Amino acid sequence: QVQLVESGGGLVQTGGSRRLSCAASGSIFSFNAMGWYRQAPGKQRESVATINSGGSTNYADSVKGRFTISRDNANNTLLLQMNSLKPEDTAVYYCNGLIRETLRVMEFWGKGTLVTVSS
Repeated sequence: QVQLVESGGGLVQTGGSRRLSCAASGSIFSFNAMGWYRQAPGKQRESVATINSGGSTNYADSVKGRFTISRDNANNTLLLQMNSLKPEDTAVYYCNGLIRETLRVMEFWGKGTLVTVSS
């Protein structure tokens, strides 16, 4: 029922910028929390940035000051603005959404979008 679809990945030069988008099938403000995660080859998936229902954000130390997570109500999307990109940012980026129901918590994932930063 609930679907998340990422877009905006591609090849970027070191120091460049890229904006990722996550489109949701329902209202993006219905999620109790959302976030961006990434996974590089041979590594575990890690949290990049999260935002809760109140708008509070949290960033990984490696991206703090360079990335910005936000919600675009006009387009019903979750955004990740990435600036000053580094080769170590190369990974598949995934959109995540959390919905708390009365009896359970549901977690949703997109299929991912690849960001490659060349050096």
